[in-house]
Amino acid sequence: MQERMFNLNAPESPFVNGVVRYSSTAGTKECQNAFINILNCEGFDTSKLYVQITDGGSAGMELLLVGLCGPAGSDEKPLMMIDPAYTNYSSFAERVGRKTVTIKRKLSESGSFDLPEIGKIEDTIKEHNPGALLVIPYDNPTGQLYDRETLVELAQLCVKYDMWMVSDEAYRELYYKEDNELVSIWGITDREVPGIEGRRISIETASKVWNACGLRIGAVITDNAKFNNRSIAEYTANLCANVIGQYIFGALAHESKEQITKWCVTLKEYYKEQILMVYNGLKELEPNLIVSSPDASIYSVIDVRNVVKPGFDSIDFVLYCAQKGSVLIDGITTTLLVAPMNGFYNANEGEFNPGSTQFRISFVETIENMAKIPKLFVELLREFEAQR
Repeated sequence: MQERMFNLNAPESPFVNGVVRYSSTAGTKECQNAFINILNCEGFDTSKLYVQITDGGSAGMELLLVGLCGPAGSDEKPLMMIDPAYTNYSSFAERVGRKTVTIKRKLSESGSFDLPEIGKIEDTIKEHNPGALLVIPYDNPTGQLYDRETLVELAQLCVKYDMWMVSDEAYRELYYKEDNELVSIWGITDREVPGIEGRRISIETASKVWNACGLRIGAVITDNAKFNNRSIAEYTANLCANVIGQYIFGALAHESKEQITKWCVTLKEYYKEQILMVYNGLKELEPNLIVSSPDASIYSVIDVRNVVKPGFDSIDFVLYCAQKGSVLIDGITTTLLVAPMNGFYNANEGEFNPGSTQFRISFVETIENMAKIPKLFVELLREFEAQR
């Protein structure tokens, strides 16, 4: 990818003459094959999959909402999400006039996010008749990893209640416990969940595992030819995704399984070191903090409910850090920016929002800066509580 990026005027480059043409709306064949090659290298059967290239995973989110949920402005066939849920889906649903409903996970004292019993999930499905269920196996925002058994159970519900199953797999390959396995919606077979074929969609991206957020290249992959055809037709108003980005990402169509695996292992080790460092540092400095289990993706959730006074609000703390709070580290006055979790929950007015005492950390800084987080967070929290 870097070789192509730094040599856009090379003789073999399609841009050597200074012209950047549209691609087809579905994307270049090479870029489609890059996503297919990644899945093949990860051990999944891609023989029945259709790929549509989009402007980042974000454009794919809008397409699935328009295609799978009810008419704009109605409450029909909402998108069913699992709280706390990635806020972009709620934002895009609001933008295109679709409704969302949620089933809620709770953060236990041990740091695990526990799904409700299957019976309670079914009750929510019966009440709202969703068009699709969204899962994020390597979860944003929680850092939770969905095991294969859980994905299979949820797939069975999708078949039973005639829902689509949508999987956001932006962080596939980023999982950190030795006894975990690589999971994907594409690892569920029609043999073990009869009827699952033809109702699956995954949202893919160049952003996370491939360090290319700014390319704005994503994909909507499905095993349903009709959805693929209609989705491409809907996307023609966008003409096509970024063609230079498609060309750069298309390099991955030609990488071997060994090369893909080596890169993913290197990246996984890089993030694992940081996540465990922050997790252990926080627990050492303030043992009563609840920190989500460091299982997957590049996020952790901190819950301060056991160490703060009543009436605490995570948004107030974030604003305090941005406006007033500071800690002296290595002789430099430093503060911290974390995300309040309020917006990741679909709480009704007047209902207690678990995000009021929770924060999401993103592992997007340098290792040196990430090492400062435990001290920064704990000391800033104590400062904030002292002045309340």
